Amino acid sequence: MNSAQWIARADQVIMKTYGRYPIVPVRAKGCELWDVDGKRYLDFLAGVAVNNLGHCHPKVVAAIQAQAATLIHCSNYYHIPTQIELAELLCQHSFADQAFFCNSGAEANEAAIKLARKYSREKYGAERYEIITAAESFHGRTMATVSATGQEKVQRFFDPLLHGFKHVPFNDAAALATALTPQTCAVMLEPIQGEGGINVPSPDYFRQVRAICDQHGLLLIFDEVQTGLGRTGKLFAHEHFGSAPDIMTLAKALAGGAPIGTMLAKAEIAASFSPGTHGSTFGGNPLMTAAALAAVRAILEEGLLARAVEMGAYLTAELEKLKGRFPFVREVRGIGLMIGMGLSLPGGDIVKKGHSRGLLLNCTHDTVLRFVPPLVVGKGEIDEMIAILAGIFAEVDG
Repeated sequence: MNSAQWIARADQVIMKTYGRYPIVPVRAKGCELWDVDGKRYLDFLAGVAVNNLGHCHPKVVAAIQAQAATLIHCSNYYHIPTQIELAELLCQHSFADQAFFCNSGAEANEAAIKLARKYSREKYGAERYEIITAAESFHGRTMATVSATGQEKVQRFFDPLLHGFKHVPFNDAAALATALTPQTCAVMLEPIQGEGGINVPSPDYFRQVRAICDQHGLLLIFDEVQTGLGRTGKLFAHEHFGSAPDIMTLAKALAGGAPIGTMLAKAEIAASFSPGTHGSTFGGNPLMTAAALAAVRAILEEGLLARAVEMGAYLTAELEKLKGRFPFVREVRGIGLMIGMGLSLPGGDIVKKGHSRGLLLNCTHDTVLRFVPPLVVGKGEIDEMIAILAGIFAEVDG
């Protein structure tokens, strides 16, 4: 069956929640992906910053195969060894003391919102419930995370949104301080805004935010769903800015492509959750935590943090060369292998032209090309991508 036939079948049974491209992937390895028609693609999207280890990393594949043969799912009524090991590993390498596991970034952010409100209610009273987030932020598609998200295009059609969220400009500590009220309990931010256009804050922004939170007794929540686990050259992106959170969320790259999320917190805060106050049927099940344990170990053991720094610098330099050649390229920004190229024109057609030439990337915020390749990407693959992109730019510029 070819792509056209699969797409015709999909049109009949799959809801239109995504503007899907006419590509039907069937296999992938490393930075390469092939569709059902046998066409090869160079993948600089990595499942939207999910496949940090590349497609089908052998250690993740082996862990999934072995665990699937013994125990896939039981229940969080019981103690799950791989879940315990994963929590220990994440806490060992972060500020956190305890972890809650779920199935996605949105669920992790929901858990963070609930924990922040419950902790603040118990410590300060029921009037402390408001959470401040940033304009152009993205925190998920559930009602609470849509309400937390600072993008009208995500929120429209779903009124009334949940009460208790306020949005302020990103990278503006003064605006944050001005927005505080007696009801404020937490500040929730992405260290680098992904869906908002790869927006990198100034070096001192998060230190200022941390100081504001400490001064007013507020919790600081970092949404590291897209930035975490080596994407920026640090295990967690907030490490670049010298400011640690009280609560942090992870998902995307956590299990090498398998669905899992986690919310990490300091012990005093985590203690606010008691049996029955939150949960997840599938969260932290043996299969997903085995995959995540293998993925996190691989990121730590295979030098991928240093590689993200090295390859990120190389990719940025090559993109800057394109900026010098084509006047519609306004800016190249990012850290590590989380890079945005700001254009003076819509980027959607460039993405489609890339597909026809065997290149997968995407456009966010209408005019920002997003480059989030696997951390295993090499200079040869970057050179191939740049050659394809240069050809597309020449066509657009002509």
